[in-house]
Amino acid sequence: MAPNVTLYAWAVPAFSPGSPVDHTWVTTYDNRQTPYPTIQQVTAAHQNYWYCWGSFHAKGGTPVNPTGALGNQTGDLAFAQCLVAANLDSVQHYPARGTIFVYGIDGVCHQLANQVLYATGTGGSPPLTVKNARGYHASTFIYGTYGVNHTAWAQKIASCGGAPAVAAAGEPPVSAPPDDFEERARAVLGDDPALGKLLALRGEVLQFGAQKWPGAAAPSAESLNARNQHMLDQAAALLGPEKFAEIFGFAPGEKITLVDPTVQQR
Repeated sequence: MAPNVTLYAWAVPAFSPGSPVDHTWVTTYDNRQTPYPTIQQVTAAHQNYWYCWGSFHAKGGTPVNPTGALGNQTGDLAFAQCLVAANLDSVQHYPARGTIFVYGIDGVCHQLANQVLYATGTGGSPPLTVKNARGYHASTFIYGTYGVNHTAWAQKIASCGGAPAVAAAGEPPVSAPPDDFEERARAVLGDDPALGKLLALRGEVLQFGAQKWPGAAAPSAESLNARNQHMLDQAAALLGPEKFAEIFGFAPGEKITLVDPTVQQR
């Protein structure tokens, strides 16, 4: 029987000064109680830290969330470790990427943290997500809850012995965890006709994001952020400033940098 542990989700401000976006990661320990200063001390204590395409952080904290705690929930440790390798830098170690294989294209830290946290959905409750992180609704508008690589993600879950989150291409729908972006949009817009238009636009965005970029080289962070900003601007034009800000958590036109340029340089 695989051991159950509590998985904790955390946030710190993202790389860009003043950005309304958080970096997120996951641990098996409460860093408010035990802020291990290094990854070596985490591993020595037989604990787990999932980098989620970021650096090591002893503890969390953002301008609106002093501890950075985004929630915690019991999960299957072996399942989580199979989905995404722990205690390994995602930049340097492929197994620590889940199915966010290429940062900024398949997803960002929010999607990879959610992949780890998928292991908290084995007890009948919906999996925990990092939906309370700043910038999350922009991220999931573009990359979805678990990244754009749906087939690879479904295959990863199956290979780790879990029930699929999404159906592979051409297969009938399966019971999936809630879509955080759609839930947020529905909660804000209700029966507003803009809801259908927004979800249709979002479907086009996800489809576009899943397409292969032309050429052999990966696009730059600047190119990816410009693309993402264009997509968010389309949503702002559709919704108007008030509804956009209510759904996304920031004003339209505010520059949002979801893809950290320093990750590609490490």
